[in-house]
Amino acid sequence: MPEQPSVLDAVVRTYSAAARLQVSSLGGCCASCGCGAVTSGNYEPSKLEGLAQLENSSLGCGNPIPEADLAPGEVVLDLGSGAGLDTFLAAQRVGADGLAIGLDVTREMAELAERNRRTHRIDNARFLVGRMECIPLPSASVDVVLSNCVLNLSVDKRALVAEVFRVLKPGGRLVASDIVAGGPVSEELRREVGLWSACFAGALSVEEWTALLNDAGFCEVRIEPRRSYSESDVGTVGLPADAPTFLSAVLWARRPGPNGAAS
Repeated sequence: MPEQPSVLDAVVRTYSAAARLQVSSLGGCCASCGCGAVTSGNYEPSKLEGLAQLENSSLGCGNPIPEADLAPGEVVLDLGSGAGLDTFLAAQRVGADGLAIGLDVTREMAELAERNRRTHRIDNARFLVGRMECIPLPSASVDVVLSNCVLNLSVDKRALVAEVFRVLKPGGRLVASDIVAGGPVSEELRREVGLWSACFAGALSVEEWTALLNDAGFCEVRIEPRRSYSESDVGTVGLPADAPTFLSAVLWARRPGPNGAAS
């Protein structure tokens, strides 16, 4: 596996460039390698609630918003918030008494999201710059953590899930759309820095995610594959011949409540 700084640098370069190009010209996660099928069809236009023009700015592989069952007044953290679409959709659902916070490692993306926030006059959203392995928020301060095709980008996923657990309130939940591997990912693939930015080299299998989340103390862990990708879907990404299949999936997990049980 490559060193963390080299992967992080590659990810920052890729998504900073996407922000500078206003994202829409790229077409989504893995867009630099031509796999637009990963990002297409994830949102129903009729449910974008005035944000349809931002659909092409999504770099995701799914739509975690309908899966999250957000309630008015909740505090939501969107990891890897990009241009802000999922953060804004969450803000609309939690209402004026709630708050949606977007966190992105690239300053350019956070600045783009802030411009979009002002344009759409969404007052209960804000954006932070930082790494998801070191979330700049207090412990037990968030009801829901969302993410859309970003968890796979973390080199240190054990630190990532520990941070998600830390910032969630007791009974709080993680709901993420992400790329998962249909089988073991070879060390050869893991060493390909460019394939980290393309969302494949850092993907874990369902079994690996389940073990990580359970080990971190989460309960009610569920991972449901939603869509598999063909060779034509991933375009010219350059996956090695022995690469497993890749799928988009929804990951659910809950931090146990005050008495150790789900709440």
